[in-house]
Amino acid sequence: MLRPWKLELKINFESAIPIYLQIVDGIIDDIKSGKVQGGSALPGSRPLAKILEVNRNTVVKAIEILTAEGWLVSRERQGVFVANDIPNLKQDGLGIKKAHSTLKLVATPKIIFDDGIPDSKLAPMSELSRAYRRVFNQKARWKMMGYGNAVGTLEFREAIVQMLNYKRGLCTTVEEIAITRGSQMAMYLSAQVLLGLGDIVIVESPGYRPGWQAMESSGAKIVPVNVDSEGIEIEHIERLLKIHSNIKAVLLTPHHHYPTTVTLSLSRRLRLIELSNHYGFTIIEDDYDHDFHYHQRPVLPLSSHKEAHNCIYIGSMSKVVAPALRIGYVIGSIDMIQRIAKLRKGMDVQGDTIMELAVLDLIESGEMRRHIKRATSHYLKKRDFFNTLVIDRLKDKVSYDLPEGGLAFWLRPKYETDIFRLSENLLKKDIKIITPDKFGTDRTINGIRLGFASLSEDQLEKGVSEIAKCI
Repeated sequence: MLRPWKLELKINFESAIPIYLQIVDGIIDDIKSGKVQGGSALPGSRPLAKILEVNRNTVVKAIEILTAEGWLVSRERQGVFVANDIPNLKQDGLGIKKAHSTLKLVATPKIIFDDGIPDSKLAPMSELSRAYRRVFNQKARWKMMGYGNAVGTLEFREAIVQMLNYKRGLCTTVEEIAITRGSQMAMYLSAQVLLGLGDIVIVESPGYRPGWQAMESSGAKIVPVNVDSEGIEIEHIERLLKIHSNIKAVLLTPHHHYPTTVTLSLSRRLRLIELSNHYGFTIIEDDYDHDFHYHQRPVLPLSSHKEAHNCIYIGSMSKVVAPALRIGYVIGSIDMIQRIAKLRKGMDVQGDTIMELAVLDLIESGEMRRHIKRATSHYLKKRDFFNTLVIDRLKDKVSYDLPEGGLAFWLRPKYETDIFRLSENLLKKDIKIITPDKFGTDRTINGIRLGFASLSEDQLEKGVSEIAKCI
Protein backbone atom coordinates (compact mmCIF):
# COMPACT_ATOMS: atom_id res chain seq x y z
CA MET A 1 0.00 0.00 0.00
CA LEU A 2 1.21 3.50 -0.79
CA ARG A 3 2.41 5.58 2.13
CA PRO A 4 0.06 8.52 2.92
CA TRP A 5 1.47 11.91 2.00
CA LYS A 6 2.47 14.30 4.73
CA LEU A 7 -0.18 16.98 5.00
CA GLU A 8 0.88 20.45 6.02
CA LEU A 9 -2.48 22.17 6.13
CA LYS A 10 -2.79 25.38 8.10
CA ILE A 11 -6.14 25.80 9.83
CA ASN A 12 -7.26 29.31 10.71
CA PHE A 13 -9.58 28.83 13.66
CA GLU A 14 -10.54 32.52 13.58
CA SER A 15 -11.66 32.46 9.96
CA ALA A 16 -15.30 32.77 8.94
CA ILE A 17 -14.76 29.85 6.55
CA PRO A 18 -15.81 26.57 8.24
CA ILE A 19 -12.90 24.34 9.23
CA TYR A 20 -14.06 21.42 7.12
CA LEU A 21 -14.04 23.64 4.01
CA GLN A 22 -10.51 24.85 4.85
CA ILE A 23 -9.47 21.18 4.88
CA VAL A 24 -11.22 20.63 1.54
CA ASP A 25 -9.46 23.63 -0.02
CA GLY A 26 -6.08 22.60 1.39
CA ILE A 27 -6.26 19.09 -0.02
CA ILE A 28 -7.46 20.38 -3.40
CA ASP A 29 -4.52 22.82 -3.48
CA ASP A 30 -2.10 19.95 -2.77
CA ILE A 31 -3.60 17.93 -5.61
CA LYS A 32 -3.64 20.84 -8.09
CA SER A 33 -0.08 21.90 -7.25
CA GLY A 34 1.24 18.44 -8.03
CA LYS A 35 2.41 17.89 -4.45
CA VAL A 36 0.55 14.59 -4.53
CA GLN A 37 -0.18 12.35 -7.49
CA GLY A 38 -3.18 10.29 -8.46
CA GLY A 39 -3.45 7.12 -6.40
CA SER A 40 -1.77 8.60 -3.32
CA ALA A 41 -3.28 7.43 -0.04
CA LEU A 42 -4.92 9.86 2.34
CA PRO A 43 -4.19 9.44 6.06
CA GLY A 44 -7.07 7.86 7.98
CA SER A 45 -9.66 10.19 9.47
CA ARG A 46 -8.44 9.63 13.04
CA PRO A 47 -4.72 10.30 12.33
CA LEU A 48 -5.65 13.26 10.13
CA ALA A 49 -7.85 14.74 12.84
CA LYS A 50 -4.98 14.33 15.30
CA ILE A 51 -2.51 15.98 12.92
CA LEU A 52 -4.80 18.94 12.30
CA GLU A 53 -6.01 19.09 15.93
CA VAL A 54 -9.66 19.09 14.91
CA ASN A 55 -12.69 16.90 15.57
CA ARG A 56 -12.80 13.67 13.59
CA ASN A 57 -16.33 14.44 12.35
CA THR A 58 -14.95 17.60 10.76
CA VAL A 59 -12.42 15.53 8.83
CA VAL A 60 -15.04 12.98 7.80
CA LYS A 61 -17.26 15.76 6.44
CA ALA A 62 -14.36 17.16 4.39
CA ILE A 63 -13.56 13.72 2.97
CA GLU A 64 -17.21 13.18 2.04
CA ILE A 65 -17.23 16.44 0.05
CA LEU A 66 -13.96 15.63 -1.73
CA THR A 67 -15.21 12.16 -2.58
CA ALA A 68 -18.53 13.49 -3.85
CA GLU A 69 -16.73 16.03 -6.07
CA GLY A 70 -14.38 13.37 -7.48
CA TRP A 71 -11.06 14.49 -5.98
CA LEU A 72 -10.85 11.39 -3.80
CA VAL A 73 -12.04 7.81 -4.14
CA SER A 74 -12.85 5.37 -1.36
CA ARG A 75 -11.81 1.74 -1.69
CA GLU A 76 -13.38 -0.80 0.60
CA ARG A 77 -11.00 -2.10 3.30
CA GLN A 78 -8.11 -0.12 1.79
CA GLY A 79 -8.75 3.53 2.52
CA VAL A 80 -9.19 6.82 0.70
CA PHE A 81 -7.01 7.76 -2.28
CA VAL A 82 -6.49 10.63 -4.70
CA ALA A 83 -8.41 9.92 -7.90
CA ASN A 84 -6.23 8.69 -10.79
CA ASP A 85 -8.10 10.54 -13.52
CA ILE A 86 -7.37 14.11 -12.40
CA PRO A 87 -5.32 16.03 -15.01
CA ASN A 88 -2.25 18.06 -14.05
CA LEU A 89 -3.65 21.44 -13.08
CA LYS A 90 -0.41 23.01 -11.94
CA GLN A 91 0.11 25.13 -15.03
CA ASP A 92 -3.35 25.25 -16.60
CA GLY A 93 -4.15 28.74 -15.34
CA LEU A 94 -7.85 28.01 -15.33
CA GLY A 95 -8.17 29.07 -11.73
CA ILE A 96 -10.60 26.45 -10.53
CA LYS A 97 -12.70 27.91 -7.74
CA LYS A 98 -12.12 26.75 -4.24
CA ALA A 99 -14.70 24.44 -2.71
CA HIS A 100 -16.09 27.06 -0.39
CA SER A 101 -16.86 29.36 -3.29
CA THR A 102 -18.86 26.70 -5.17
CA LEU A 103 -20.85 25.44 -2.20
CA LYS A 104 -23.87 27.48 -1.25
CA LEU A 105 -24.25 27.19 2.49
CA VAL A 106 -27.66 27.95 3.94
CA ALA A 107 -27.33 28.77 7.61
CA THR A 108 -30.03 27.59 9.98
CA PRO A 109 -31.62 30.50 11.85
CA LYS A 110 -30.76 30.60 15.54
CA ILE A 111 -34.39 31.05 16.57
CA ILE A 112 -37.14 29.12 14.76
CA PHE A 113 -40.76 29.70 15.70
CA ASP A 114 -42.27 26.40 14.56
CA ASP A 115 -45.99 25.64 14.41
CA GLY A 116 -46.18 24.01 17.84
CA ILE A 117 -43.62 21.23 18.08
CA PRO A 118 -43.04 19.83 21.58
CA ASP A 119 -39.74 20.19 23.39
CA SER A 120 -37.88 16.97 22.54
CA LYS A 121 -35.74 17.42 25.66
CA LEU A 122 -38.80 16.48 27.71
CA ALA A 123 -39.21 13.13 25.96
CA PRO A 124 -39.02 10.22 28.44
CA MET A 125 -36.02 8.68 26.70
CA SER A 126 -34.58 6.84 29.71
CA GLU A 127 -37.98 5.33 30.51
CA LEU A 128 -38.55 4.42 26.86
CA SER A 129 -35.10 2.82 26.66
CA ARG A 130 -35.86 0.69 29.70
CA ALA A 131 -39.21 -0.23 28.19
CA TYR A 132 -37.48 -1.44 25.03
CA ARG A 133 -35.16 -3.62 27.11
CA ARG A 134 -38.10 -5.10 28.99
CA VAL A 135 -39.80 -5.91 25.69
CA PHE A 136 -36.71 -7.71 24.42
CA ASN A 137 -36.32 -9.60 27.69
CA GLN A 138 -39.73 -11.22 27.40
CA LYS A 139 -39.66 -15.02 27.27
CA ALA A 140 -41.65 -15.17 24.05
CA ARG A 141 -39.75 -12.33 22.38
CA TRP A 142 -39.18 -14.43 19.25
CA LYS A 143 -42.91 -14.13 18.46
CA MET A 144 -42.75 -10.37 17.91
CA MET A 145 -39.93 -10.64 15.36
CA GLY A 146 -42.22 -12.00 12.64
CA TYR A 147 -44.95 -10.28 10.67
CA GLY A 148 -47.78 -8.75 12.65
CA ASN A 149 -51.15 -7.15 12.10
CA ALA A 150 -51.34 -4.36 9.51
CA VAL A 151 -53.42 -2.23 11.88
CA GLY A 152 -51.18 -2.64 14.95
CA THR A 153 -50.61 -5.06 17.78
CA LEU A 154 -53.77 -6.11 19.60
CA GLU A 155 -52.48 -5.13 23.06
CA PHE A 156 -51.53 -1.63 21.93
CA ARG A 157 -54.85 -1.08 20.18
CA GLU A 158 -56.68 -2.21 23.31
CA ALA A 159 -54.74 0.34 25.38
CA ILE A 160 -55.46 3.20 22.97
CA VAL A 161 -59.14 2.24 22.77
CA GLN A 162 -59.38 2.22 26.56
CA MET A 163 -57.74 5.65 26.73
CA LEU A 164 -60.06 7.12 24.09
CA ASN A 165 -63.19 5.68 25.66
CA TYR A 166 -62.34 6.70 29.23
CA LYS A 167 -60.71 10.09 28.65
CA ARG A 168 -62.24 11.38 25.43
CA GLY A 169 -65.76 10.01 25.62
CA LEU A 170 -65.55 7.81 22.54
CA CYS A 171 -67.34 4.47 22.30
CA THR A 172 -65.10 2.39 20.07
CA THR A 173 -63.61 -1.11 19.85
CA VAL A 174 -60.32 -2.66 18.75
CA GLU A 175 -61.96 -3.61 15.43
CA GLU A 176 -62.51 0.08 14.72
CA ILE A 177 -58.95 1.36 15.17
CA ALA A 178 -55.77 1.24 13.09
CA ILE A 179 -52.34 2.28 14.35
CA THR A 180 -50.35 4.31 11.82
CA ARG A 181 -46.97 5.99 11.51
CA GLY A 182 -48.23 9.38 12.64
CA SER A 183 -51.47 11.25 11.98
CA GLN A 184 -50.41 12.21 8.45
CA MET A 185 -50.44 8.56 7.39
CA ALA A 186 -53.81 8.18 9.09
CA MET A 187 -55.19 11.05 6.99
CA TYR A 188 -53.69 9.66 3.80
CA LEU A 189 -55.08 6.16 4.35
CA SER A 190 -58.49 7.57 5.29
CA ALA A 191 -58.59 9.66 2.12
CA GLN A 192 -57.66 6.70 -0.06
CA VAL A 193 -60.44 4.44 1.22
CA LEU A 194 -63.11 7.13 1.58
CA LEU A 195 -62.67 9.47 -1.38
CA GLY A 196 -62.46 9.24 -5.13
CA LEU A 197 -62.02 11.35 -8.23
CA GLY A 198 -64.50 14.21 -8.32
CA ASP A 199 -65.45 14.10 -4.64
CA ILE A 200 -65.40 17.37 -2.69
CA VAL A 201 -63.82 17.81 0.74
CA ILE A 202 -64.56 20.98 2.70
CA VAL A 203 -61.54 22.22 4.66
CA GLU A 204 -60.84 25.05 7.09
CA SER A 205 -59.26 28.25 5.81
CA PRO A 206 -56.69 29.00 7.04
CA GLY A 207 -55.93 25.36 7.65
CA TYR A 208 -53.54 22.43 7.74
CA ARG A 209 -52.14 22.11 4.23
CA PRO A 210 -50.58 18.64 4.65
CA GLY A 211 -54.08 17.43 5.49
CA TRP A 212 -55.41 19.07 2.33
CA GLN A 213 -52.71 17.34 0.31
CA ALA A 214 -53.67 13.97 1.80
CA MET A 215 -57.26 14.55 0.65
CA GLU A 216 -56.16 15.67 -2.82
CA SER A 217 -54.01 12.54 -3.23
CA SER A 218 -57.23 10.55 -3.68
CA GLY A 219 -58.35 12.73 -6.58
CA ALA A 220 -60.76 14.73 -4.46
CA LYS A 221 -61.16 18.51 -4.72
CA ILE A 222 -60.83 20.69 -1.64
CA VAL A 223 -63.09 23.68 -0.99
CA PRO A 224 -61.87 26.07 1.75
CA VAL A 225 -64.37 27.58 4.19
CA ASN A 226 -63.49 30.51 6.41
CA VAL A 227 -62.70 30.15 10.13
CA ASP A 228 -63.70 32.88 12.60
CA SER A 229 -63.65 33.20 16.39
CA GLU A 230 -66.07 30.25 16.76
CA GLY A 231 -64.40 27.93 14.29
CA ILE A 232 -65.40 26.94 10.78
CA GLU A 233 -68.42 28.85 9.42
CA ILE A 234 -71.26 26.33 9.39
CA GLU A 235 -73.64 28.58 7.41
CA HIS A 236 -71.16 28.57 4.53
CA ILE A 237 -71.04 24.77 4.67
CA GLU A 238 -74.85 24.66 4.52
CA ARG A 239 -74.87 26.82 1.39
CA LEU A 240 -72.29 24.56 -0.27
CA LEU A 241 -74.28 21.43 0.59
CA LYS A 242 -77.32 22.86 -1.18
CA ILE A 243 -75.26 23.56 -4.30
CA HIS A 244 -73.02 20.47 -4.53
CA SER A 245 -74.26 16.89 -4.27
CA ASN A 246 -70.76 15.38 -4.24
CA ILE A 247 -69.48 16.77 -0.92
CA LYS A 248 -68.06 13.64 0.67
CA ALA A 249 -66.28 14.95 3.78
CA VAL A 250 -65.40 17.88 6.02
CA LEU A 251 -61.83 17.90 7.38
CA LEU A 252 -61.34 20.00 10.50
CA THR A 253 -59.40 20.52 13.74
CA PRO A 254 -62.23 21.46 16.13
CA HIS A 255 -60.39 21.22 19.45
CA HIS A 256 -57.51 23.62 18.81
CA HIS A 257 -57.96 24.85 15.26
CA TYR A 258 -54.80 24.88 13.18
CA PRO A 259 -53.43 27.51 12.91
CA THR A 260 -55.65 30.00 14.83
CA THR A 261 -56.04 27.84 18.03
CA VAL A 262 -59.81 28.62 18.36
CA THR A 263 -62.23 25.92 19.55
CA LEU A 264 -65.30 25.08 17.49
CA SER A 265 -68.32 26.33 19.46
CA LEU A 266 -70.89 23.88 20.83
CA SER A 267 -73.72 25.20 18.67
CA ARG A 268 -71.63 24.79 15.52
CA ARG A 269 -70.53 21.29 16.58
CA LEU A 270 -74.10 20.13 17.01
CA ARG A 271 -75.22 21.74 13.75
CA LEU A 272 -72.35 20.13 11.84
CA ILE A 273 -73.37 16.72 13.20
CA GLU A 274 -76.96 17.35 12.11
CA LEU A 275 -75.79 18.28 8.61
CA SER A 276 -73.55 15.21 8.44
CA ASN A 277 -76.40 12.90 9.36
CA HIS A 278 -78.79 14.60 6.91
CA TYR A 279 -76.51 14.85 3.88
CA GLY A 280 -74.39 11.77 4.57
CA PHE A 281 -70.93 13.35 4.43
CA THR A 282 -68.15 12.20 6.77
CA ILE A 283 -66.60 14.40 9.46
CA ILE A 284 -62.84 13.81 9.50
CA GLU A 285 -61.69 15.07 12.89
CA ASP A 286 -57.96 15.70 13.37
CA ASP A 287 -57.42 15.97 17.14
CA TYR A 288 -53.70 16.61 16.86
CA ASP A 289 -52.89 17.98 20.34
CA HIS A 290 -55.71 16.93 22.64
CA ASP A 291 -53.39 15.98 25.52
CA PHE A 292 -52.06 19.46 26.23
CA HIS A 293 -54.86 21.44 27.87
CA TYR A 294 -54.23 23.79 30.77
CA HIS A 295 -57.32 24.53 32.86
CA GLN A 296 -60.82 23.05 32.69
CA ARG A 297 -61.17 19.66 31.03
CA PRO A 298 -60.60 19.56 27.27
CA VAL A 299 -63.61 19.84 24.99
CA LEU A 300 -64.58 16.30 24.03
CA PRO A 301 -64.22 15.30 20.38
CA LEU A 302 -67.05 15.61 17.90
CA SER A 303 -66.76 11.85 17.49
CA SER A 304 -67.76 11.37 21.13
CA HIS A 305 -71.32 12.61 20.48
CA LYS A 306 -73.70 9.65 20.25
CA GLU A 307 -75.61 11.49 17.55
CA ALA A 308 -72.53 11.54 15.27
CA HIS A 309 -72.91 8.62 12.85
CA ASN A 310 -70.39 9.53 10.13
CA CYS A 311 -67.08 10.31 11.83
CA ILE A 312 -63.44 9.47 11.35
CA TYR A 313 -61.30 10.34 14.36
CA ILE A 314 -57.55 10.86 13.93
CA GLY A 315 -55.05 11.37 16.73
CA SER A 316 -51.37 11.16 17.49
CA MET A 317 -49.03 10.22 20.32
CA SER A 318 -45.98 11.61 18.54
CA LYS A 319 -46.31 14.96 20.30
CA VAL A 320 -46.77 13.25 23.65
CA VAL A 321 -43.66 11.05 23.43
CA ALA A 322 -41.47 12.65 20.73
CA PRO A 323 -42.06 13.73 17.11
CA ALA A 324 -39.46 11.23 15.88
CA LEU A 325 -41.58 8.34 17.20
CA ARG A 326 -44.30 8.12 14.58
CA ILE A 327 -47.41 6.93 16.41
CA GLY A 328 -50.82 7.86 15.06
CA TYR A 329 -54.21 6.21 14.96
CA VAL A 330 -57.48 6.40 13.08
CA ILE A 331 -60.95 5.42 14.33
CA GLY A 332 -63.62 4.47 11.81
CA SER A 333 -66.16 1.84 10.92
CA ILE A 334 -65.10 -1.81 10.90
CA ASP A 335 -65.44 -1.89 7.12
CA MET A 336 -63.25 1.19 6.74
CA ILE A 337 -60.55 -0.19 9.04
CA GLN A 338 -60.51 -3.44 7.08
CA ARG A 339 -59.98 -1.50 3.86
CA ILE A 340 -57.24 0.53 5.53
CA ALA A 341 -55.57 -2.73 6.60
CA LYS A 342 -55.63 -3.99 3.03
CA LEU A 343 -54.16 -0.75 1.69
CA ARG A 344 -51.56 -0.63 4.47
CA LYS A 345 -50.32 -4.12 3.58
CA GLY A 346 -49.66 -2.98 0.04
CA MET A 347 -47.49 -0.05 1.10
CA ASP A 348 -45.99 -0.79 4.52
CA VAL A 349 -47.06 -4.36 5.56
CA GLN A 350 -47.26 -3.35 9.22
CA GLY A 351 -46.19 -0.80 11.79
CA ASP A 352 -43.34 -0.87 14.29
CA THR A 353 -44.34 -3.71 16.61
CA ILE A 354 -41.41 -3.22 18.98
CA MET A 355 -42.11 0.48 19.40
CA GLU A 356 -45.81 -0.16 20.01
CA LEU A 357 -45.00 -2.68 22.74
CA ALA A 358 -42.47 -0.33 24.33
CA VAL A 359 -44.96 2.55 24.44
CA LEU A 360 -47.57 0.11 25.76
CA ASP A 361 -45.16 -0.66 28.58
CA LEU A 362 -45.01 3.06 29.43
CA ILE A 363 -48.80 3.25 29.43
CA GLU A 364 -49.27 0.19 31.66
CA SER A 365 -46.56 1.26 34.11
CA GLY A 366 -48.17 4.70 34.52
CA GLU A 367 -45.06 6.45 33.18
CA MET A 368 -46.96 7.86 30.22
CA ARG A 369 -49.54 9.48 32.51
CA ARG A 370 -46.78 10.95 34.70
CA HIS A 371 -44.91 12.23 31.65
CA ILE A 372 -48.01 13.97 30.26
CA LYS A 373 -48.64 15.57 33.65
CA ARG A 374 -45.03 16.84 33.86
CA ALA A 375 -45.02 18.05 30.27
CA THR A 376 -48.37 19.85 30.61
CA SER A 377 -47.14 21.65 33.74
CA HIS A 378 -43.95 22.64 31.92
CA TYR A 379 -45.81 23.93 28.86
CA LEU A 380 -48.29 25.85 31.01
CA LYS A 381 -45.43 27.76 32.65
CA LYS A 382 -43.85 28.42 29.29
CA ARG A 383 -47.18 29.55 27.81
CA ASP A 384 -47.65 32.01 30.66
CA PHE A 385 -44.09 33.30 30.25
CA PHE A 386 -44.65 33.78 26.54
CA ASN A 387 -47.93 35.54 27.28
CA THR A 388 -46.16 38.07 29.53
CA LEU A 389 -43.70 38.78 26.71
CA VAL A 390 -46.48 39.38 24.21
CA ILE A 391 -48.33 41.68 26.64
CA ASP A 392 -45.16 43.60 27.46
CA ARG A 393 -43.83 44.08 23.93
CA LEU A 394 -46.64 43.50 21.45
CA LYS A 395 -49.85 44.61 23.20
CA ASP A 396 -50.16 47.73 21.01
CA LYS A 397 -49.35 45.89 17.80
CA VAL A 398 -51.27 42.59 17.90
CA SER A 399 -54.48 41.10 19.24
CA TYR A 400 -54.86 37.47 20.29
CA ASP A 401 -56.72 35.05 22.51
CA LEU A 402 -54.76 33.26 25.20
CA PRO A 403 -54.78 29.60 24.10
CA GLU A 404 -56.35 27.23 26.64
CA GLY A 405 -54.33 24.38 25.22
CA GLY A 406 -51.83 23.45 22.54
CA LEU A 407 -48.29 24.65 22.00
CA ALA A 408 -48.70 27.80 19.89
CA PHE A 409 -50.12 31.34 19.83
CA TRP A 410 -51.99 32.98 16.97
CA LEU A 411 -51.20 36.70 16.80
CA ARG A 412 -53.24 39.06 14.63
CA PRO A 413 -51.45 42.32 13.74
CA LYS A 414 -53.70 45.35 14.46
CA TYR A 415 -52.42 47.10 11.36
CA GLU A 416 -52.05 45.87 7.82
CA THR A 417 -48.85 43.85 7.82
CA ASP A 418 -47.03 42.08 5.01
CA ILE A 419 -46.17 38.83 6.81
CA PHE A 420 -43.83 37.79 4.01
CA ARG A 421 -41.86 41.05 4.33
CA LEU A 422 -41.88 40.60 8.10
CA SER A 423 -40.47 37.11 7.62
CA GLU A 424 -37.69 38.41 5.39
CA ASN A 425 -36.72 41.10 7.87
CA LEU A 426 -36.67 38.62 10.75
CA LEU A 427 -34.50 36.20 8.78
CA LYS A 428 -31.88 38.94 8.58
CA LYS A 429 -31.89 38.84 12.37
CA ASP A 430 -31.53 35.03 12.41
CA ILE A 431 -35.19 34.46 13.31
CA LYS A 432 -37.63 32.35 11.31
CA ILE A 433 -41.44 32.42 11.40
CA ILE A 434 -44.05 30.52 9.39
CA THR A 435 -45.50 32.43 6.43
CA PRO A 436 -49.22 32.40 5.44
CA ASP A 437 -48.65 30.19 2.38
CA LYS A 438 -48.24 27.28 4.81
CA PHE A 439 -51.83 27.70 6.00
CA GLY A 440 -53.77 27.84 2.76
CA THR A 441 -54.24 29.32 -0.66
CA ASP A 442 -54.86 32.88 0.53
CA ARG A 443 -51.51 34.66 0.82
CA THR A 444 -53.15 37.66 2.52
CA ILE A 445 -53.88 35.81 5.79
CA ASN A 446 -53.18 38.36 8.51
CA GLY A 447 -51.90 36.18 11.33
CA ILE A 448 -48.72 34.74 12.78
CA ARG A 449 -48.58 31.30 14.40
CA LEU A 450 -45.74 31.12 16.93
CA GLY A 451 -44.90 27.83 18.59
CA PHE A 452 -43.43 28.39 22.05
CA ALA A 453 -42.78 24.88 23.38
CA SER A 454 -39.46 24.03 21.72
CA LEU A 455 -37.68 27.34 22.46
CA SER A 456 -35.89 28.44 25.61
CA GLU A 457 -37.05 31.47 27.57
CA ASP A 458 -34.06 33.46 26.31
CA GLN A 459 -34.93 32.58 22.71
CA LEU A 460 -38.58 33.48 23.24
CA GLU A 461 -37.64 36.82 24.75
CA LYS A 462 -35.26 37.73 21.96
CA GLY A 463 -37.64 36.50 19.29
CA VAL A 464 -40.62 38.50 20.57
CA SER A 465 -38.45 41.60 20.99
CA GLU A 466 -37.29 41.44 17.37
CA ILE A 467 -40.83 40.78 16.11
CA ALA A 468 -41.96 43.89 18.00
CA LYS A 469 -39.30 45.94 16.26
CA CYS A 470 -40.17 44.62 12.81
CA ILE A 471 -43.97 44.90 12.87
